[in-house]
Amino acid sequence: MFMELLDGTALTTAGPRVASALGVTSSAMAVPISAYLVTVAAFIPLGGWVVDRIGGRRTFALAVAVFTAASVLCAVAPTLSALIAARIVQGVGGALMVPVGRLVVLRGIRREEVIRAVAFLTWPALVAPLLGPVVGGMLATYTSWRWIFLLNVPLGLIALCCVRTIPPDTGPRRPLDVRGWWSSAISLGCLTAAAAIFAIPGSDPVPAVFCLFAAVAAGVIAIRRLLTAEAPLLRLDALQIKTFRLAHAGGSVFRIAVNAVAFLVPLLFVDGFGWTPAHAGAALVALFAGNLGVKPATTPLLRRLGFRTVILGSALGAGITISLLATLHADSPIVLIVVLLAASGAFRSIGFTAYNTIAFADIDAAILADANTLSSALQQVAVGLGAATGALALRLTLAANAHDGYRMAFVLIGATLAVPAVEAVLLPEGVGGNLTAARIR
Repeated sequence: MFMELLDGTALTTAGPRVASALGVTSSAMAVPISAYLVTVAAFIPLGGWVVDRIGGRRTFALAVAVFTAASVLCAVAPTLSALIAARIVQGVGGALMVPVGRLVVLRGIRREEVIRAVAFLTWPALVAPLLGPVVGGMLATYTSWRWIFLLNVPLGLIALCCVRTIPPDTGPRRPLDVRGWWSSAISLGCLTAAAAIFAIPGSDPVPAVFCLFAAVAAGVIAIRRLLTAEAPLLRLDALQIKTFRLAHAGGSVFRIAVNAVAFLVPLLFVDGFGWTPAHAGAALVALFAGNLGVKPATTPLLRRLGFRTVILGSALGAGITISLLATLHADSPIVLIVVLLAASGAFRSIGFTAYNTIAFADIDAAILADANTLSSALQQVAVGLGAATGALALRLTLAANAHDGYRMAFVLIGATLAVPAVEAVLLPEGVGGNLTAARIR
């Protein structure tokens, strides 16, 4: 997870330097970034089937090997087309690497250990985005952007050495539901592609709308297939469980909103305040520092206050801090900006951990693989929709008021967090109690 997220966040920061080295415009760098996201979304549904066929250890090893080898191809890519092709191969590895890694962990622990395990798994997701912009900027400025991908080689080798500690497993083999895969792959891929196109400043919305219609049509086919096939690629039984639905209903709104903010804040600093990209990147570190700083307190909060209170508090806190970003201007004290970003990051971290944990509170071992794959697919789409939501909110608000477009966009996104807040209020008071009842160690 650390390897994948470091790669993605560092590449975003180094985009202009990569574009210059390859002889293309900066906006063209959206293509290899989007190609990776679309590939991951399309291949995630295969994860559960591959694990059933060859086991978790072999699948994880294969995914890490593919991701690492593709990273080398990215590093030596001489043209944009070669970089795009390598990123697509990298996306195949990424689609299996992180979800299967999480599945291996969840399969091997007791239910009362889920909170601590998910909290541990969340650390790489908080550290990598903190280091990514800094590492990417430094490598692109002082060495070469190609080192962003070469960093994955030692990380991949370490991961492959650790694979030997994973107990081998082989489950019942099921046939590949080809129709279920292509329909779900087209739906998730087109939905992510639409989000990526919307997120590109000044892009033509027509292709995005076309992708959106294709996603809906393929999605209808996929759902019908998954509900009626004798051996579907992905079972949807987990959606019948209340805690799982919560994590991917209000939880998806939460993820979309906070990822929209991560997209908008750099634009505000560079386009709205006139800062340099380096200045904006340094300030953005505060957002991820807040993520990381509050992490040690997240597990005790869940055990002491319960999921309902923590989810409600994180949704309200994130909504308020995002809305307060609308009050910032170019002359705002840097201390105020840093404090506000750090607070927003802290509520983001608490919410992510709570939703990621409660998703598996009531999942039985029999459906864990399918629930994990479905969860990964939904989270991937939410991440892609986050940037698109930020771009769309900015477009709409700039059209309504060119002077205060950014402010209105932050207020609009902050207001959407009322949805997970209301959902949290309607939860039973003791929801997830089977996880929080374990003794604090």
